[in-house]
Amino acid sequence: MGHEGDRVGPRHARGCRSFAALDGGRLVSYGWLSTGPEWIGELGLEILPSAGEAYVWNCVTLAPYRRRGRYRALLEGIVSRARAEGLARLWIGSIEDPAEKADADVGFNPVLHFTVARLGPLRWLSARPAPSAEARLVEEAKQRLGLRSWSSLGGPGVRVH
Repeated sequence: MGHEGDRVGPRHARGCRSFAALDGGRLVSYGWLSTGPEWIGELGLEILPSAGEAYVWNCVTLAPYRRRGRYRALLEGIVSRARAEGLARLWIGSIEDPAEKADADVGFNPVLHFTVARLGPLRWLSARPAPSAEARLVEEAKQRLGLRSWSSLGGPGVRVH
């Protein structure tokens, strides 16, 4: 896990679960699953999944293995395990277009879109419902992220599914 290797122990200690995709015994992709609160650094927000929900985060495919379906395979494994354990909903955020396609291929549906504008040292975070999102899911996502309005100070843009 490179520079993140020292974070594994503390994450496991607080209940986060790690998942990995291997190729010939080598780590090629990894990701995390949390049923408790997690800080979303890109947004400057905390997500708090409800009972029966979890948040998929920090999914990485190492550079030599990208664009080969490794991320999609990792997500399929995480989703399969979560379903087998009775989790009813998973939340995920993505920044890159290839990730968004894989998210959709695995069954994630867009709920919110985030945009960030910078003005000097300030970052303005704006959230809006995805056009195809059900109103109930939009409100639940808003609650999980602690959003009181559709604009607040925060971090870089992320699309949450």
